[in-house]
Amino acid sequence: MIAEQPSRIHTPLCSLLGCDVPILLAGMGGVARWELAAAVANAGGYPALGMVRESPELITSEVTALRAATDRPFAVNLIPSATDPVLLDAQIRQCFELGITAFSFFWDVLPDAIARVKKEGALVLHQVGSAEQARRAEDAGADVIIAQGIEAGGHVHGRIGSFALAEAIVQGTTLPVVVSGGVSTGKGLAASLSLGAQGVQCGTAFLATNESFAHPYHKQRVVEATTDDTVLTDIFILNWPKGAAVRVIGNSITDALDGALLGHDPDTLPRDAIAWDDDEARYRYSTDSPLRTTTGDLEAMPIYAGQGAGLIHDVVPVGVRIEQMVSDALSCLDGGRAP
Repeated sequence: MIAEQPSRIHTPLCSLLGCDVPILLAGMGGVARWELAAAVANAGGYPALGMVRESPELITSEVTALRAATDRPFAVNLIPSATDPVLLDAQIRQCFELGITAFSFFWDVLPDAIARVKKEGALVLHQVGSAEQARRAEDAGADVIIAQGIEAGGHVHGRIGSFALAEAIVQGTTLPVVVSGGVSTGKGLAASLSLGAQGVQCGTAFLATNESFAHPYHKQRVVEATTDDTVLTDIFILNWPKGAAVRVIGNSITDALDGALLGHDPDTLPRDAIAWDDDEARYRYSTDSPLRTTTGDLEAMPIYAGQGAGLIHDVVPVGVRIEQMVSDALSCLDGGRAP
């Protein structure tokens, strides 16, 4: 845990969420499991446990393990608009049973889902890709707006740059705004605070850590990547609504598209099993990325990474990543230098 941080780093968002530094862990499905979430929390940040479309049973085991590893606050990440309503209902009910006090939502804003968890007194952090979505989330009762830019890895909902989007949202709301997308260093944190945001959310920077549940192959691809190596495509679309684009490091699947990266229909794509997690098949063109437990053709799976991957040069413990980000941010702010 990072103690006694200067007030220029400890923003009002930190007080709201109960963290020491305004660095959030994105709720990466499959990757942001309890070990990674606990490491971020214990290092002073604020994690979202990635439980996208997971069973209530897995939510229970992950939350139980997370609480055994830390007594610090966290959110559970769900995606209401990309989850079967029956499963979503079961997920939220299980979270209530477990006493979850904060939810991180993404994709389309569903006011009923927000109202349901707000009725139980929970905080709602909502990730959006446009200023209009931010307004809808605020009107529905969200407490924190996460502005996700097109630079982000994984599923990308908007087409606006992170800082341009965040600044526009900051000008139109009194809610805390968090910058997400392409932020991997303390310089990005300092820049975010300078434009009026109250924190940053990181995915790629935490994927490439010892504690993440990503497969070592995925982590190594991130470390080796440059800023130019990622592409935005909707070829990895199975399990998600049509048109849901993702940012990945290019591979044999994207290379074979000859530049036709967008416009794919999941109903026309084959379901060929290319990898497995235990007995669970992972299909070519699905959104499933390689995890610690995955075997098979890892190269053909989506290797999620944001444009900030070019700034990540090693796999380190979470505590080291956060400490370096905070140190670099303070150096920028103390020196008065443009980040």
